[in-house]
Formats: sequence, C-alpha cells, structure tokens
Amino acid sequence: MSFRKRNTVIGVTGAAPESQRSKVSAPGTRPSPHDGRLTTSTGTSSLDQLLAGHAGLPMGTSLLIEESGTTDFGGILLRYFAAEGLVQGHCVHVLGFGDHWRRELPGLASEGRSKEVNSSKSSDSKMKIAWRYEALSSRASASRGPSISDPAEGISPFCHVFDLSARLEDSVAQGQFYTTRGSGMDPSQSPFRRFISDITTRLKSSPPTSIHRIVIPNLLSPTIYPPSACRPQEVLQFLHHVRALLRQFPSRIVVMMTLPISLYPRSAGLVRRGELLCDGVVELISLQHQPHHHIDRNSANENKAQGLFRIHSLPVFHEKGGGLEGSWVKEDMSFKLSASSGLLITPYSLPPLGDEEGPSNGPSNDNKPKLDF
Repeated sequence: MSFRKRNTVIGVTGAAPESQRSKVSAPGTRPSPHDGRLTTSTGTSSLDQLLAGHAGLPMGTSLLIEESGTTDFGGILLRYFAAEGLVQGHCVHVLGFGDHWRRELPGLASEGRSKEVNSSKSSDSKMKIAWRYEALSSRASASRGPSISDPAEGISPFCHVFDLSARLEDSVAQGQFYTTRGSGMDPSQSPFRRFISDITTRLKSSPPTSIHRIVIPNLLSPTIYPPSACRPQEVLQFLHHVRALLRQFPSRIVVMMTLPISLYPRSAGLVRRGELLCDGVVELISLQHQPHHHIDRNSANENKAQGLFRIHSLPVFHEKGGGLEGSWVKEDMSFKLSASSGLLITPYSLPPLGDEEGPSNGPSNDNKPKLDF
C-alpha cells in the first residue's frame, strides 16, 4: 500500500503555475504584498506607499489628481508617471498634447545622486523616529517590500529616481510613446473617441505581456480640448470607456489623469460623477507662499512644505473596500518638490516659530509691536 503526503499536489513537478509566471514576467511590475495583484510604480516612491498598502498603483485601476490654483504639481506627477513607463519599456499614451510633451519628461538621476537621495531619505526617517520604534518600522517596511531596488544586486528598479533639471534621453527610454492631440484635428471627430479607438487598436495588436500607461493631463481644460469635448455627456461617456478598458484588460492598463478644480469645483455634479468612475482620487492644494515654477536647491528651503495632499479615495482590495487600515489617510499630508529628490509626500507638521521670522538685522523687526505682560 502506497502512501502520499497530504500537502503535495498530484501532477505538479515543482514548476510555478502559468498564472504566477505571467505575473512576474511583465517588466516594471510586481505582486501586491496584500492580495497579489500586479502593481506598477507611479514614478514617485512616496505616492506608491500611500496607495492603500499596495506599494504601487494596482494594474487595472485609475488615479485622478485634482489641483486648485494656477500651479501644475499634478502635471509633474504625470511626467514622472510617463517617464517611469518609458524607462520600464511600457507603452505610454498621452491625450491632448503633441510630441513636445515627450521632450519635457525628466531624465534619470545619476548613480551618485540617486544613492545620495536614498541615503538622505533613510537618515531623515531615522532622525524622526524614536530609537525604540526603529526596529518596528524596519519590520513594517520589510513586509511592504522595497520601493526602490538596488541595480547592483541584479534586480531591476521598481521605481527610478528622476532629475527635473535633466531630460529623458532616447537611449534610456525603452518603451513606445503615442500622442493624440486634443485640438487642431478634425473638429467633427471627438478627441476622446479617437483616443479610445487608438488605444484599443494598439492593445489588440500588442503582445499580451505588454503594459500600457494612459496619461490624461488637465481633463476639461479649454486650452487643450475643444469646447465640444467639455460637454458632460462627452466626458462621462469617455470615462465610462476608460473604465471599460480597465475592466477588459485588468493586468495590462493603468490610468492617471489630472483635473483643474478651479474651473470645475468638486461641488459640481460632473466632477462628482467623474470621481465615482475613478478608483482613486487625490487633491493637491498649493500653498501660495512660494512660486510653483521655482525649484530651490537650498536644503533649508527644500524642507518647507509647498502644498497640502488630501486623499479622497484609494484603489482598495475589492468592491467591498478594505486596504485603508494603518495608512495615512486620516492624517494631514503635505508635499514638497525639489530638483534632486522629486516630489515627496509626508505627514504635515507646522514649522517652528523661528523659521517664520525674518532675519534679526532686518528693518521689519524694529517695527514689530512690543507686548507688555
């Protein structure tokens, strides 16, 4: 009488299943530490850690970035997202702009600068965390998985480090870049329908392991899209088509888009319906004490928050929710932008009183009223 172990599967020779092999074969992707679905990097490591614990943006989901004011921090996040896709060998589809948008993508940081940025981030986190909680935080970070891999170990980086002062070279970009203009074409044909048809055609003609990133900058902006494309029926139908593509190709497509809520506030019904059709919605609120186009390399000014980061919804595990436990959703978040380390999202804290005061020898200190107690 022959016996067989209960924990062995009959007919399996030790090789990984086909589904698991396909998950790790796609470049620039890795399984989520929670539910195993494929995730890809947004190009910003601090944003990857906020996406419901997935340590990246899950494939088959969309992220809407709302921004108020005249700043364009959301556009910088889109450029990081597109640059990361081109470096990883993904197909990047951009709506509303021409080929000049490709020449504005940030370039890869040098090896010395990337190591310096990673070491400075780790040293700052160690300074902020108490010594008795350091071991606990290291175990938690190890369970989430590394955000940036070490190329010296033979592992391709999941999230690269980019430099805003440089431009992405063609020799580094391994992916394909496609654009569809929002205006200036045939006025009888909607740019949204043309964009959806182009993506569908390229999806069917591309290999099943190819990854496609869809970039939609400044949705509903009258400077990019024609007036006919700003009608509610056109926009909502376009978002429904995008959501249908995400559900049809859940392991090959990821979408990131921006929306100027100064022109279309969140109280409008069109924006509310659009938010329901997106898997994740975040908002960037700029602090107007610094110009947004000025990137200061001074370390003292880089530590100042340039805006508030508000999370409205995140790509959760399933339709019933989940994935928000232990995250920073309930805390006040802020972001700061620098040329060396990019856009960094951290918990918001008020600066010390000494940082808000001017120089001691300035003429403004003499005019301050003196209070007697």
